[in-house]
Amino acid sequence: MPGTTLTQPTVRTVTTLADDRQLIYYDRGTATPRTAVDQRPLDAQAPGSRIRLDPATGDWVTIAAHRQARTYQPPAEECPLCPSRDGRLSEIPAEDYQVAVFENRFPSLAGPPATRTGEAATLTGEAAGLWTSGPGAGRCEVVCFTADHDASFADLTPERARLVLDAWTDRTAELSALPGVEQVYCFENRGAEIGVTLAHPHGQIYAFPFTTPRTARMAARATEHRAATGRNLFEGLLAAERAHGERIVLAGEHWTAFVPFAARWPYEVHLHPHRRVPDLTALDEAQRAEFPTLYLDLLRRFDRLFGPAGRTPYISAWHQAPAGHRDELALHLQLFTIRRAADKLKYLAGVESGMDAFVNDITPEDAARRLREAAA
Repeated sequence: MPGTTLTQPTVRTVTTLADDRQLIYYDRGTATPRTAVDQRPLDAQAPGSRIRLDPATGDWVTIAAHRQARTYQPPAEECPLCPSRDGRLSEIPAEDYQVAVFENRFPSLAGPPATRTGEAATLTGEAAGLWTSGPGAGRCEVVCFTADHDASFADLTPERARLVLDAWTDRTAELSALPGVEQVYCFENRGAEIGVTLAHPHGQIYAFPFTTPRTARMAARATEHRAATGRNLFEGLLAAERAHGERIVLAGEHWTAFVPFAARWPYEVHLHPHRRVPDLTALDEAQRAEFPTLYLDLLRRFDRLFGPAGRTPYISAWHQAPAGHRDELALHLQLFTIRRAADKLKYLAGVESGMDAFVNDITPEDAARRLREAAA
């Protein structure tokens, strides 16, 4: 399936790094594939992570102890996501690039996720039938949005943002087709406050061998709603928000962004396509064409929200339907910040971290109003 989801004319160059990890360049405006070779003396790594099933909740937890050694907040001149220049070798061998995607050197999940082997049979006593684990199989990729170390996604042009969307879509198509992959998750963490370890503008993609807990809960709610009403939950949510209007932040012909009725975070926006689709691969051309302008508008509003406080830390998360739930779940993007004021952060304290019971300090209606007012 490689390349089938890309907008033309896009050049997709697939190569490998020195330790055999895959690297893919996505370029527009050039017909020449990138040919630079990774010159670093890297040894192949065997991460060896595991997934364990929490017997009390049914949630899968990934144990990836090798990630303790990952690169942590290096100075700009040692950034591993900048292009390789002037004798300084990085994860990107080319001297320049538009969008680049490569396998994470310190992945939480790695290896063919074709099987998940339980270990309960090897246990005795009280543990028998309670503890289940398996290999931490799957795939983790890094998406570099631009070669400019000091930029952010909000600084991209609509054309470059569209190229990133095409890369997300292409990777979703390819990773979803891998045996054993149940869910593909594209996301971006921005800001040291979020816990970002590399300042270069980038995101990540996880190909999970299981359905994530939040998605499983949404699927269960959607199934219950269908049984009770005969209608789709997400189509109803979008229609209700569009009709009510008070929590709408911005809207186009094919997408609407709104603060959800029960927002968990001080400033949280959900961006839905008007025509419900299960994942990025199902978007039509009209939806793809409009997305970059609306998304860049949202990101820039987040940056203006707190005035001179600087770039707003955020998490941007694509919710895509896993296998088995494509008829009821809906693709949407969730964008939220942990900042609740220019000089205050929203920490997950005892209630949220211990009980998963969120307390929001700002009403969703007031958050929507402030984000509307943050228009350029």
